[in-house]
Amino acid sequence: MKISEILKRKRTLSFEVFPPKKEGAEELDKLFGTIEKLKSLSPDFISVTYGAGGANARGAAEIAADIKKRGLEPLAHVTGGPSSCGDIDRLAVKLISSGVENVLALRGDRPDGYCADYLKDFAHATDLISYIKNYGFCIGAACYPEGHSESQTLYADLENLKKKSVCGAGFFITQMFYDNSYYYRLVNEARRIGISEPIIPGIMPLTSVKNIGRIKAMCGSTIPIELRNMIEVYSQSPAAMREVGINYAAYQITDLIAKGAPGVHIYTMNRAENAVEICNRISSVINEFFKAD
Repeated sequence: MKISEILKRKRTLSFEVFPPKKEGAEELDKLFGTIEKLKSLSPDFISVTYGAGGANARGAAEIAADIKKRGLEPLAHVTGGPSSCGDIDRLAVKLISSGVENVLALRGDRPDGYCADYLKDFAHATDLISYIKNYGFCIGAACYPEGHSESQTLYADLENLKKKSVCGAGFFITQMFYDNSYYYRLVNEARRIGISEPIIPGIMPLTSVKNIGRIKAMCGSTIPIELRNMIEVYSQSPAAMREVGINYAAYQITDLIAKGAPGVHIYTMNRAENAVEICNRISSVINEFFKAD
């Protein structure tokens, strides 16, 4: 089913996984085990990402097909980046043959040391959205509560978001954030300029201090003072730090749902146990507020 249609009936609960970095049956088995654990949470869809420069793109398409076979709805990431029109055509045909109806259309992160001609036929996400919509996919797109790192201002970034909407994006998923006020600002400003599509907040539990540097490098997310204070106190205890991250993610989600978010998308980092624990802690919220109308 198309995600845009699901969103008309209910809030969505969804998760993101990525292909294993190492090849081999054992690594794939671990990922499939993760997907099975996530299936127990009755997600509305599971998205499959891949690396900068198109790394693991083929594996991501195959995993999306496997998710579909398991009776779940996959959201396959499709990255413009270095892809040609022919590359996208081949990927689209492969996804359609597997029954995949939903794609997340992205320009993609530029890999380290990329050359000037890295971007080929799809210099912007809007180019990819305009192209791939001809295949009949339900198209999602990314958005950034604190503004894209390459945009000079939030409002310049919002204008790009409006272009994605006009080109055919049916819903948006945000980059991870830790201060919900940025999400509320994004939604309010998006509505003000005429963007009406659902904007699903993306949450990644901060369960290890090792992840802080990577998160800052990836998206520059602000760590609010109350979370910074807890990190400072508990950072030397991995078990306590994990507890902090799980609890804070649960708090974010309950606050977001209370204030009208159309669902929640959890970046799992292939760790199903974190997603399971978060959902268990807010099971009453999920049972009551994620029901179909």
